[in-house]
Amino acid sequence: MPVVDVDPDELRRLTGHRNKDDDELRQDLFGLGIEYEGETEDGDFKLEFEADRLDRLSVEGIARSLRYHYGDDRGVHVPDTNRPEWTITVEDVPEDRPYVTGAVIRGVDLDEDALDSLIQLQEKLHATMGRKRAKGAIGIHDLAMLKGEAVDPDSDGTTARAITYTGIEPDGDTFVPLDDDAERTPADVLTEHPTGETYADLLDDYETYPAIYDDIGLFSFPPVINGRRTEVTTDSRELFVELTGTDQWTLDRMCAIICYALDARGATIEDVTVEYADEGRELHRPDFAVRTKHVTHDRIETLLGVDFTTDDVVDLAERSGLDATPVDDGYDVEIPPYRVDVLHPVDIVDDLGRAYGFNDLEPRYPEVNTIGGRTESSRLERAARQTLVGLGFEDLLNFNMTSEAENFDRMRLSPESSGDTAVGAAEPATISEPYSEDFTILRTWALPSLVTVLENNTHHSYPQDLAEVGFAAHADGDTDTGVAERRTVAAVLARHDASYEDAKARLQALCDEFHVDLSTPPTDHPSFIDGRAATVEIDGEPVGVVGELHPAVIVDHDVEVPVAGFEFELDALR
Repeated sequence: MPVVDVDPDELRRLTGHRNKDDDELRQDLFGLGIEYEGETEDGDFKLEFEADRLDRLSVEGIARSLRYHYGDDRGVHVPDTNRPEWTITVEDVPEDRPYVTGAVIRGVDLDEDALDSLIQLQEKLHATMGRKRAKGAIGIHDLAMLKGEAVDPDSDGTTARAITYTGIEPDGDTFVPLDDDAERTPADVLTEHPTGETYADLLDDYETYPAIYDDIGLFSFPPVINGRRTEVTTDSRELFVELTGTDQWTLDRMCAIICYALDARGATIEDVTVEYADEGRELHRPDFAVRTKHVTHDRIETLLGVDFTTDDVVDLAERSGLDATPVDDGYDVEIPPYRVDVLHPVDIVDDLGRAYGFNDLEPRYPEVNTIGGRTESSRLERAARQTLVGLGFEDLLNFNMTSEAENFDRMRLSPESSGDTAVGAAEPATISEPYSEDFTILRTWALPSLVTVLENNTHHSYPQDLAEVGFAAHADGDTDTGVAERRTVAAVLARHDASYEDAKARLQALCDEFHVDLSTPPTDHPSFIDGRAATVEIDGEPVGVVGELHPAVIVDHDVEVPVAGFEFELDALR
């Protein structure tokens, strides 16, 4: 979950409720689903919220949510924009990073608090929607320090200005990057500047590097670093915001979130023209288009368990920052451009429920005659978990989502390993629009998750015996959903003398407890040492693998002791 540091005094000022004490603020924030996680050394609130509410990555966004919560603001707000004076010309850009968007901000008052908030918002967006700058990177510049190339004046005589987003040779033009005093080429930045070293891998496969020029020269090297010439300070009053990346929609949403944050501080937003010279098309940005989704009245009442009038729903929508227009069986609901989280009518109902107050909902018994209880699969899972704990394992629950690097690469595995017969070797179910590069697929097996825990636990003493009864899945076109799901049992033993025999003994004890027959014929698996791995066969069916992890896997995870382990399908214990 994202966590942001927010000055409570700044929050009170932006909401206009200066009389709220800290306890009242924390209570109001909790009503919005924003949890207080303590304070920084400077007394700022550390606030955690849902990963999809990226409009709350700044004090301005959280203040906006509170103003709607208090009823001070209502309905969809779209900032007015001035006509464009600046153009971004896109030509000969690296094909791996073809998209750009931007905005001009005028009349902004950047004191220390405002500047700190803007920098935090920029970095939080980089880490989330921008996938650590791989999908989208933000550059914010002091407009007064830019000299745009003059282009044909408008009909009213206003001189238009242009900058260029293009490609540059690694050893091409030089510039002075932020936090530096020396002129450097882009290649020099990647090897000699701390920020460049951090993000150098993003440009590994690029023949030319992304670069942005004004009439003076190179001033931005996305996605790595801006030039020192256009550095933003508390004296800056006009800003140029540019975003480059691999997906236009993502860049436009990130840009909208930044513009709304600055609009909340009284700034004026000015459009920018984006000309894709190679394609002959033109865009006007920022994109403040309002989306519309339909939700039925019956669905609202059914999910919330409350009888509403049409006026009630319209009022709740406006107090959520939405606009609802009654139509036929429900409502057409307008969604502001900074809300990237509203993907389904249920998301709208969730907003209405928060505006109504989840604590005000009256619990009621369902109108069915039944007695709740565990399903057979749940009882089996619970029994397996208890048995593993009895065998000395620490019971874990890891994320079901992971990355291909964690699931495959760092385990020396691929989806095609051993002709799809190796445990974990299967085509993964991928997330089409992930918010983080750390969570791009559903895991195909659980053992990598346990090894990652060992990697994070190197500061603890050994032995470490870990186990998980959890979820795994892979892509399967023969299923209705296209994804085959299963429950899996995985365990690792990390100690100075961990061996195949140790893992086999624990596995045998587990099988004996469930009265199933275990056999372990030799096998090859890329994640395990050759000659120290076996297939797990239960009642004659191959269901998993057991053995000693390959040294390369252990070294890649910085684990300093041998590791043995096993994984098999839970259903085999039935």
